[in-house]
Amino acid sequence: MPTEAPLAVDRQLGKLLGHLAWADQRVLDSLRAMPHPDARALELYAHVLGAEHTWLSRMLERAPRVTVWPRLTIDEAAALGVENAGALRMLLESLTAEQLQRKVAYTNSAGLAFESTVEDMLLQVVLHGCYHRGQVALLVRGAGGEPSPTDYIAFVRGVPAAVTAPPGR
Repeated sequence: MPTEAPLAVDRQLGKLLGHLAWADQRVLDSLRAMPHPDARALELYAHVLGAEHTWLSRMLERAPRVTVWPRLTIDEAAALGVENAGALRMLLESLTAEQLQRKVAYTNSAGLAFESTVEDMLLQVVLHGCYHRGQVALLVRGAGGEPSPTDYIAFVRGVPAAVTAPPGR
């Protein structure tokens, strides 16, 4: 049984990274649908992508090309999102259960030194994006746009989640 747990973790990480790529694309679509995308929403979306890139670079033990808070146009964000999704998928597919537990030393954007496992870094990438995509959705709606639902359940169902409560609730 010891070999089943790492395979289950790998499968779950694969689903979460699939959701990440899908959700990033949906946020991009909602920003592109706006006549004038909210500047703060685009800034936060670029941060999601910059952080994905930075964490990926740390896992690959190479210098990042993009900062954690990059200034990106929508087209630059689109390209980085595709690049990140492909590289994260390739990384996960190349890892063994033992490599998921490999510790990586890195320095964060505040200059503090840390060491984390590759698995924990991948989970950070997934969860960090969820947090900020929710903020982007609020800003898009506040600016008169229609945010795309990015809930995980909508991803696995293949249909959007409910966005309003039915009458009487």
